[in-house]
Amino acid sequence: MKLTVLGYWGGYPGAGEATSGYLLQSDSFNLLIDCGSGVLAQLQKYIKPEELDAVVISHYHADHVADIGVLQYARLIQSFLQEGMQTLPIYGHNKDEAGLMSLTHLQHTKGIAYDPSGELKVGPFTITFQLTKHAAVCYAMRITDGKDTIVYTADTALIPELIPFSQNVDLLIAECNFYKGMDGSGPGHMTSEDCGKLAQQAEVQKLLLTHLPHFGQLSQLVTEAKEVYNNKVELASSGWTWGA
Repeated sequence: MKLTVLGYWGGYPGAGEATSGYLLQSDSFNLLIDCGSGVLAQLQKYIKPEELDAVVISHYHADHVADIGVLQYARLIQSFLQEGMQTLPIYGHNKDEAGLMSLTHLQHTKGIAYDPSGELKVGPFTITFQLTKHAAVCYAMRITDGKDTIVYTADTALIPELIPFSQNVDLLIAECNFYKGMDGSGPGHMTSEDCGKLAQQAEVQKLLLTHLPHFGQLSQLVTEAKEVYNNKVELASSGWTWGA
């Protein structure tokens, strides 16, 4: 499994960058996790929009779905330029009916509801879900291709359920919207200390901090997470990669 970070900012993108978006590749299958603002421009550094095989959405806040519309237009335009374009499946939860419906556009993309209590099999990937604590209904994802396993927390405050959900994964992609000593539980976000605690208690192999704030010295987040997690911690950045 190869992971490429396309976007990592919380709320809105930094100049020339993007909010949440992660490209997962295994066995020549291209899976996009979340599709925030600016993600489509970043995606094209690696693959063409028509080369995507599937998309999975954690929730319907704009910084996670803002580029769904332009992805749909990209598929529409390419359908005029080449024959045989397949309908792109975009998986999302059905707790927001309007959000789920927005994932479908003519014959170019089709919104499909995943069952958060079951397994979603997409190409070589198997995904399970965990409801998070956030301002909107949101699901963390545990994703494996049978060789490697990652957990993407999506947006959430720290909750006990995330510890067994993340147990022993190779990579924990944890949202980190606040610094140590701040309270992110109201809006449903984690601090650097929360991320470190989760990584330590779940005994993960590596921690990637993402969904980063637009204030403060970001390197401080790593320092604070390492105070409670005695292993590898890195900051997400555009083009950051992990795996084969």
